[in-house]
Amino acid sequence: MSRIPARFAQCQAEKRAALVAYVMAGDPDRAASQAVLDGLPAAGADIIELGMPFTDPMADGPAIQLAAQRALKAGGSLRRTLEMAKAFRAHDEATPIVVMGYYNPIYAWGPERFCAAAAAAGVDGLIIVDLPPEEADELVPFARANGIDFIVLTTPTSDDARLPVVLANASGFVYYVSIAGVTGTRSASQTAIDEAVARLRRHTALPVCVGFGIKTPAQAAAVAKVADGAVVGSAIVATLVESGPNEALALVQALADGVRGART
Repeated sequence: MSRIPARFAQCQAEKRAALVAYVMAGDPDRAASQAVLDGLPAAGADIIELGMPFTDPMADGPAIQLAAQRALKAGGSLRRTLEMAKAFRAHDEATPIVVMGYYNPIYAWGPERFCAAAAAAGVDGLIIVDLPPEEADELVPFARANGIDFIVLTTPTSDDARLPVVLANASGFVYYVSIAGVTGTRSASQTAIDEAVARLRRHTALPVCVGFGIKTPAQAAAVAKVADGAVVGSAIVATLVESGPNEALALVQALADGVRGART
């Protein structure tokens, strides 16, 4: 069993949801970013999303857009993102890493070469925001050949007719984008999240994680009552740049406590 399903099996055995924590690789610089990445498991992150810095992160709100700009200014790149994953994997063999970003840098590198390099660095999954299902065959076969899960995004506008198309290549888990908009802005109502998770479960047996707009331990706990995972990114990124690595990891710990206490 690969790391992602193994981690969800562990969470299920513990009768709780997972905390999925996002950080931007190289933000605000390589040293601080690596320190936070390395500290996430001890702070309570069950799965790590490692953002690839990109010049045009169209699905991301101001916090992650600025993080990408800082990372690029500090020398961040797709290659350095994988170097960070490899450095993390040297001392943590269990925590899944999902690389999240946009397709252009992967296309420029070459999908087959990239997937081989990602697997060698210890990456377990990919979330490629701007690669539609109709074009996924450019990447998915190479990901599968290297044991990398392809994690798809679903949204409030993914209706019952569209979902089978979106989910056709899914593995690892399904990421439900809870708002029609960019990251780190408004939050969906809990009723809307409850209904969306229930609908997704009718279409897939994969774990369902909910992200976009989750900022506080209370919000993470509410999502964790119905979903298999709560994804938090912008709040962690903003705390890191405003208050430093220790405060960012303290926020992750508070979020983890909220998620772990949600079903008790």
